[in-house]
Amino acid sequence: MAKTVLKNILQILIILIFNNFLAQKTPEKLPKNVVNDTISKKDTIVVKKEALDDILRTKADDQRRDVPKKMTFLNKNAQVKYQDMQIDADYISIDDNKNLIYARGKLDSLGKIIEPVITTQAGKKYETNEFSYNTKTRQAIAFNARTEESGGVITAQKTKKYSDSVFAMRNADYTTDEYYIKKKDTASDYFMRASNIKLIKTKNKSQIVTGPIQMYIEKVPTPLILPFAILPFSEKRAAGILIPSFGEREDVGFFLNGLGYYQPIGEHFDLKVLADIYTKGSWNLRPQMNYLKKYRYSGTFTADVGTMVRGIKGLDDYTKNSTYRIAWTHTQDSKANPFLTFSASVDIVSTKFYNNPLNNNYIFNQNVLNTQQSSAVTVTKRFLKLPATITGSASYSQNFATGLADLRLPQMNVAINQFYLFKSKTGVRQGLLENITVNTGFNLTNYVSTQENELFTKAMWDKMQTGLKNNIALGTNTTLAKYFTFSLSANIDNALTTKTLNKFYDPVKAVDVEEIQKNVAGYSTFSSSASLQTTLYGMLKFKKGSVVEAVRHMMTPSLSFTYSPDFSSPGFGYYKNYYNAQGALTPYSIFEKGIVGSPSSGVVGALGFNIGNNIEMKVKSKSDSTGVKKIKIFESLNLSGNYNFAAKDHPWSVFSINGQSSFFNNKLSVNTSLALEPYKIYFAPGATQGIRTEEFGHFSVQGFNVQLSYPLSSEIFGEKTDYAKKYPSKGEVRNENYYFDNDNYAHFDQAWTLNINANYAYSKGLSALGNKIASVGLDGSIKLTPYWNINGSTHFDLVTKDLAYTRIGFSRDQRSFTINFNWVPFGQYKVYDFFIGIKANILSDALKYKDRSFTQPNAPF
Repeated sequence: MAKTVLKNILQILIILIFNNFLAQKTPEKLPKNVVNDTISKKDTIVVKKEALDDILRTKADDQRRDVPKKMTFLNKNAQVKYQDMQIDADYISIDDNKNLIYARGKLDSLGKIIEPVITTQAGKKYETNEFSYNTKTRQAIAFNARTEESGGVITAQKTKKYSDSVFAMRNADYTTDEYYIKKKDTASDYFMRASNIKLIKTKNKSQIVTGPIQMYIEKVPTPLILPFAILPFSEKRAAGILIPSFGEREDVGFFLNGLGYYQPIGEHFDLKVLADIYTKGSWNLRPQMNYLKKYRYSGTFTADVGTMVRGIKGLDDYTKNSTYRIAWTHTQDSKANPFLTFSASVDIVSTKFYNNPLNNNYIFNQNVLNTQQSSAVTVTKRFLKLPATITGSASYSQNFATGLADLRLPQMNVAINQFYLFKSKTGVRQGLLENITVNTGFNLTNYVSTQENELFTKAMWDKMQTGLKNNIALGTNTTLAKYFTFSLSANIDNALTTKTLNKFYDPVKAVDVEEIQKNVAGYSTFSSSASLQTTLYGMLKFKKGSVVEAVRHMMTPSLSFTYSPDFSSPGFGYYKNYYNAQGALTPYSIFEKGIVGSPSSGVVGALGFNIGNNIEMKVKSKSDSTGVKKIKIFESLNLSGNYNFAAKDHPWSVFSINGQSSFFNNKLSVNTSLALEPYKIYFAPGATQGIRTEEFGHFSVQGFNVQLSYPLSSEIFGEKTDYAKKYPSKGEVRNENYYFDNDNYAHFDQAWTLNINANYAYSKGLSALGNKIASVGLDGSIKLTPYWNINGSTHFDLVTKDLAYTRIGFSRDQRSFTINFNWVPFGQYKVYDFFIGIKANILSDALKYKDRSFTQPNAPF
């Protein structure tokens, strides 16, 4: 018994000592000379944590508290505020046992919710039919919730909030229809439907991640079904997968176009890589990089590399061609550096790239009609104090018809700013001497014309030519007898080249041989001219009361005399002679195959003339406030020609007449040109090529061209109708007003445009049979309804009686998205294109549906 009591006493003491040890406070570090009391007299009390982290504020028209069940019921205009959340509903219940807040919208007599629950958190509003929130876990569940995110709205059958940043939704629809968002319409005109959606929200951005998702238009499902989708909602750029379009083409099979990935790179770059895949073996890879530095420069680099496969391998119709395209554009901001500018426009393609391309866009924008492609890179240097501008450049030009490529690399031009040769004595320049100006500079060029497969090979470098040219131009002018302007000018050209031409007759092969020799040679030429010009005015007035009040004629005649010596004379050494296959002594220039051109042959002492005319007419007009309207009969009408006194034969040149005018309030534009041969052309019996005789006075048409352009529109022909006064009632659909007559037919402004272009060209020269080119082109559009538009273009060849390039297009405005259909029914490329594009910025590239196909050339459509 004593042992047991002693044992219990020891256990009690141990427990007391242990508890006393645990209850002690950790000593704080005290300053020196301060004694710390090791015994704490303060007891530690453990307070039970409250169920709520904040005060729960409630109000309602009717409140009831069930104390035994720890329940609170709020009816009519009920509101609960807790932390940053506010719940407004017709009915709210609060369960303290389960830490649960439940809210329900207002019911009608049939039990249908007619007013939603509105939950506001962190400035965002959510509308639901029913809503429950756990104050302890901070998780929520909502039914028929409506959530707005960055210009779009999500309506989900069931939404579960796991945290402030993660929401899971079931059977959800997403749309960017503004009318549905603003509740102007109870149904959206389109939506994307997914069985499961996860909304992820962060401080800077939000995004939707879905499983299989399908597009509905007017509640009708479309073939656009995607296995997944990632839609970012952020003002900042975000990486993501680019959704492809799909379809079928007869020549290349089924395809996926534009499958790719977008990746922003830092602050100034982004990269987009697209791939096109075809079931018959064709493929395309299209990377694109954009860069931008504000107030400095911007640019884009794109490439298009692929292989086109047609037919079945092993059969005769099987073809496989590789194509490529490399493009680069660079633009410098004008404010970045006014003394040094750099620009680039590079577009290099393979010869057959535009011939039946994989990408249908090249057909619709008519790139398939390109016959050549040009590229250029330019650097320009200006100086603050030095009066000169230095320009360095490289250019590349491709000719798809001949397969030749012209490369100029590098080129340099130094231009000296124009300056006066003599100073003015009085500060006002007078006379010929004080008005003498000098323009000079030089140009260095390296040029080669070669085949595409020879680029940057030894064969290309062997054909490369280098040329240096310098031009000095002097000019002056003065006024004679108050009404005449007298001008004098002189030009001096200097040139150097690294290659010259040697011609000779090879008796063994019996052919004329042209041999390019590698040696440095040059020439200098000069010419001078003098001109006299004046302006004459004439006015023809008509009687008072006439429709035509006056005709005004302005004439600008000018005479000029040009002189240059004969640089083909043996003393200059620029020309040589050789005996051709017929034994005739034939002169040629050693520079005629070179990059710097050839000096002129023969003495030129030509008197030239030009007569410019401008004719206007004044007519009465009730529409003009002055009562008079000016009509331009000829904006310009010029006659020009020259007579060479030094010529041994045919001193007269071909006469040229050019005219330009516009009619019908400057709508109809007319441009004409006419070439007249002053000498008689003699044709031998049966010959198709004539000979120019010395018989003057037989003016024959050698060339004629006329171009007409007339833009028509509903505004020109139709008077504006006051629909409000003419029709008794009106209605509104999507902010568009319709006016209805007594028979309830709708009326609206059916705007239309039609541009007519016509061209006729005739050229004859010394041929017996001339060549004709004649065509008529039409392009325009018409609004069938305020939301349906038809547009198209076509060209008809009047000579061959064939339709050339023709395109027909339809477009439909569907409030929040557009539908476009384009069709090329004729010609080598028969293609149609169907496109649906969402107007919302966040979906304009991510969501689109295209279905494109076209048959092979010349196959029945």
